[in-house]
Amino acid sequence: MDCEERTRLLICYGNEELLQMADKIKGKYPVEWISRPQEGLTMIKVRETAKQTLFYLGEVLITEARVRIGGVIGLGVVTGSRPGLCEALAVVDAACRAGLPETGHWETYWEKIREKESIQKKIRNKIRERTKVDFRTMKD
Repeated sequence: MDCEERTRLLICYGNEELLQMADKIKGKYPVEWISRPQEGLTMIKVRETAKQTLFYLGEVLITEARVRIGGVIGLGVVTGSRPGLCEALAVVDAACRAGLPETGHWETYWEKIREKESIQKKIRNKIRERTKVDFRTMKD
């Protein structure tokens, strides 16, 4: 699993699992803080579809942190003010990048998270289907 997919799954569907994973790593390895969780603003870049030009839609509040575990740097960035989640994401990122042995035993976490994702997608699809217009049933 690549870094982008791992981060997306953890932030969108696996907050509980993320915190548990980070606690296991923090319990076994020394975590060196490069930058503690801090809030900031970042610009949201969007592509305008007609002319294919980029523009900035606005700003969004983020929380970001950096840690080092065994010489490997981990980054955590989340939207909103969520320092605990940001910290956990940075720790898990560093653990995965360092290839720590514990990361090989996280398959049960990934299964739970993917199951949550599947359930959420089904719910969204059902909601979307209820609002869908069937033009075949419309009469003049």
